[in-house]
Amino acid sequence: MTALKTPPDTAVTRTIPTTQGPRNSSLADKISRYLYIRPKVRVTGLLLLPLLWLGVLYLGSLALLFITAFWTTDSFTSKVIPAFTLENFTEILTQPAYQATALRTIGIALAVTVLSAALALPLGLYMAKVASPKMRALLAIGITLPLWAGYLVKVFSWRIIFSTGGPLDWLLAPFGASGPGYGTTALVITLTYQWFPYMAVPVYSAFRQIPVNLFDASSDLGAKSWATVRTIAIPLLKPAFIAGSIFTFSLSLGDYIAAQFVGGKTQVIGTVIASNINLNPPLAAAFGIVPIIVVVIYLFLARKTGALKAL
Repeated sequence: MTALKTPPDTAVTRTIPTTQGPRNSSLADKISRYLYIRPKVRVTGLLLLPLLWLGVLYLGSLALLFITAFWTTDSFTSKVIPAFTLENFTEILTQPAYQATALRTIGIALAVTVLSAALALPLGLYMAKVASPKMRALLAIGITLPLWAGYLVKVFSWRIIFSTGGPLDWLLAPFGASGPGYGTTALVITLTYQWFPYMAVPVYSAFRQIPVNLFDASSDLGAKSWATVRTIAIPLLKPAFIAGSIFTFSLSLGDYIAAQFVGGKTQVIGTVIASNINLNPPLAAAFGIVPIIVVVIYLFLARKTGALKAL
């Protein structure tokens, strides 16, 4: 027998031409490389539009408000005259009606803040330490429910409630009583309902962070429930109360729509500004600076307490 000889494997080498010219960089690639090696330019580009919005629309409008407050109005034509004067601030500081309106507005804002804090304390304690998870979820929905509805819808709802012969009068009629009607009381209740979530949520979150063993230790030492809340919980909740009060106070201070619908004859800073915005814009601008100054002072006092550092 003759053996068949197989030819050795012949490897075939194929050459692939690699004639590729230099890749043309697009404009997007050039910009990407430029921003990659310059992080400061990249950050500036990201913050440019928000800073323009803040600087032009927000701070710019405040600057125009401040400038307009020093102008005057022609008493015959009601035309604004861009001439520097302090008459508007003098009128606000000397007129008893304007003084009473400013003090009344500050008092209403403080009343809303105190009432919100008084309601948020027991509610936050119950939600954080007592309520079951299901009840806690239901209460959380109930607290934030006012934020889901429109502002005017809520104001009109309270207007119907406080109306003469309305639901509140119907509920109190068997007891020989009636609702407060439109006025300062109705305004405080309405604003408390509007801004209560901004106080309740921080207080509840702060209660969740307080260890349960602090309450147990206080109870073991013989302290009663209110003594425990007063000596242990409230000092630890101070930053939450101050954080919530910033929202409730400032929002109540600048509100005027609720005052128009449920305030009756109650005049606040916002209603005075709204009534003068067409007749005397410089006076309205000068009165608009009052709540800004009050809020700045309030923020300064809140910062001096040191409670904001603990947030």
